[in-house]
Amino acid sequence: MQNAIINITNLRLRTYIGFNPEEREKKQDVVVNIEIHYPADTACVTHDEVDHALNYKTVTKAVIKLVEDGHFLLLEKLVSDILTQCHRHPTVTYAKVKVDKPHALRFADSVSLTLDWHR
Repeated sequence: MQNAIINITNLRLRTYIGFNPEEREKKQDVVVNIEIHYPADTACVTHDEVDHALNYKTVTKAVIKLVEDGHFLLLEKLVSDILTQCHRHPTVTYAKVKVDKPHALRFADSVSLTLDWHR
């Protein structure tokens, strides 16, 4: 069996994230990294058709809408909601999402949180 791994790297978005008053009033940068696994035998061997592959553009558009339209108090909730979008397709067997929040700490490049999911 051939297992496809899609990586969406450094998707730079803006959202309301945090619970401090200034964080709730102004969008902040977040950087999203996604890894999605699905069986690719049909797409790789049998058929060269879009219907037999996971459409990463569709997944990315859903994630962009979720993040940019959302308001999140916790990084955990943001990451969890993105992860749910990533494993909605019935063929997905594994998904991992990491979100970085740049400038969250004074002396750090960013703070990040990672969650993963297995079917």
